[in-house]
Amino acid sequence: MHTLLFWYGGPGFAIPRIIFGALLVAHGWLKVKDLRQNAANFSGMGFKPGWLWGTIAAPLEFLGGIGVVLGLWMPYLCALFMGEFIVIVVWKWFKKMPFVSGWEMDALIFAFALIFFTLYGGWFIV
Repeated sequence: MHTLLFWYGGPGFAIPRIIFGALLVAHGWLKVKDLRQNAANFSGMGFKPGWLWGTIAAPLEFLGGIGVVLGLWMPYLCALFMGEFIVIVVWKWFKKMPFVSGWEMDALIFAFALIFFTLYGGWFIV
């Protein structure tokens, strides 16, 4: 069913998809390269146990971002990203963080994941 659906949409979806994936890879790389610090960061934010949540987020963002850049498994990866980023947005709401310089980028990432989840990711570009 999903064999060739990543071709749908052309460059209008492929270019934002590649940028979206690159953003995820960049943020994931910061987490993957130092998993101990990442676990401490997650614990410090209140996600206990930090090693568990940090270990889930790091490869999801890094490897999942690579998959998004390549246009592979878009609905599955984007469903995972939607889950991750809705948790982040809700957590920041409960912390009463402002929209600007608070949770706007997380909401934008959620929105892009939702778009690519529903409309796939355009051309397959390697």
